[in-house]
Amino acid sequence: MKNANELIPLKIIASGIALPEKKVYSSDLDLKLNKPNGFVEKHSGIEYRYHADYETPPTKLATDALHNTLETHQISPDSIDLLISASAVPIQALPYSAAHILKASRLTAGTACFDINASCVSFISALDVAGGLLATRRYRRIAIVSAEMASRGIDWSHQESSLIFGDGAACMIVERGDGQSGIVTHKHETYPEGLALCEIRAGGTRKNLRTGMEESDFLFQMQGKPLFKLTASLIEAFNARVLASANLKMSDIDTVIPHQASHLGLKHILKRLNIKNDRFVNIYRHRGNQVAASIPSALHEAIITDRYYGRDYVMLLGTAAGLSLSEMILRP
Repeated sequence: MKNANELIPLKIIASGIALPEKKVYSSDLDLKLNKPNGFVEKHSGIEYRYHADYETPPTKLATDALHNTLETHQISPDSIDLLISASAVPIQALPYSAAHILKASRLTAGTACFDINASCVSFISALDVAGGLLATRRYRRIAIVSAEMASRGIDWSHQESSLIFGDGAACMIVERGDGQSGIVTHKHETYPEGLALCEIRAGGTRKNLRTGMEESDFLFQMQGKPLFKLTASLIEAFNARVLASANLKMSDIDTVIPHQASHLGLKHILKRLNIKNDRFVNIYRHRGNQVAASIPSALHEAIITDRYYGRDYVMLLGTAAGLSLSEMILRP
């Protein structure tokens, strides 16, 4: 069993992102949805987000983020010995998304790859798994890619959820490092009473041609108020358990990187967890909710704005369909 003070060695050596070309302003959605000027920005908290067109291959954002990371940091594709796809929505039911990404990428054929899906907190789960694999020296250098085309699952008849989503991808490349950086603690809890509050019903064996399905089963469905209520009832105690597991206080955390769920959700976390605004990474206004790509995209933002390396403790946190709560504290 892991000692409470034992660091799981893990070093982020490179990061990168990718965005579609199309920038969708909230004013564009005012026209699309026949709303008064300023309505969408007021209700979503977003100035603009990015949406891919329907002709864009689903692997493009993933490979763009991966290749951007490799090129920017001059890392050879041949040096990657494991690829993890950490996304909420798969490219297709079978084969798994990582195999599709591997085929479209510059990585070597034969590279090990697999998917991790914990909805919006998939990246945190993937980072935890990567840390364990690196600790056993099973792999030397791991690429984690989170890529989402959320716009393809928007139900435009549902005002609350249709306004907040953006597309995008992010990549992190990790190694074991020198043992001075790594995972301090990680906790993931799931409360199935929230199962139906946030879902896409089709795409698996539950809703298909033989069991019966409707068009809406392929679109994102959310019951915002009960989802918010359930999350709010759990988040403070959950956060306290995470901090206690590492013998830390919230004031010890230098940078907090949340899932960019919604502007109201971000304000709620900031207030309820008593986080100072200058320690809180918020990219929501110009990205929207990028599902599983939100946390690594915000982490990349923290890295390029000098809010990650050189800090003592960095927290990743988010909630996800399930209902799941996930937090990780890192030493950069």
